[in-house]
Order: sequence, then C-alpha cells, then structure tokens
Amino acid sequence: MANHKSAIKRNKQNIIRNTRNVQIRTAMRNHVKAVRLAVAEGNKEAATTALTKAVPFIDKVSTKGVIHKSTASRKIGRLTKLVNTLA
Repeated sequence: MANHKSAIKRNKQNIIRNTRNVQIRTAMRNHVKAVRLAVAEGNKEAATTALTKAVPFIDKVSTKGVIHKSTASRKIGRLTKLVNTLA
C-alpha cells in the first residue's frame, strides 16, 4: 500500500489510465472483429467500410500508447491483406 502522497496519486493515475486503456482496447478489438465478420460473410463492401473505420482507430490507439506501433502496423497489414483476398 502506498504511504507517500505522491505514491497515492500515482496509484490513482494508474487506475484511471488502466480503465481508459481497457475501454480503448476493447473498442479496437470490436473494430477488428467487424472486419473479420464481414470477410467471413464474404461481403466485400461491408469489409471495406469496416476496414476504413478500423485503420484510423488502430492508428489512434497506437499513438495514445495503448498498443505498440509495430503491433498496430501488423494488425492493419493483416486486416488489409484479409480484405484484399475477397477481390
């Protein structure tokens, strides 16, 4: 347990950041899931629109520091490759 004032503040900040990061990460996973579901259904239009929504969101998540930029790049690349297989 934190005893110093600064350590107590740091714990509060970590809790707030953790909850925010969990929400953002969940939203990102939902975007990725939407793309994968559209591809599984074979719906190219829905897949491309879901991809155009997912890519900027994944970039935003990586700039906020929730995921690493290489992880974001890898996710975007794999999703794009997956959508391009429908063509």
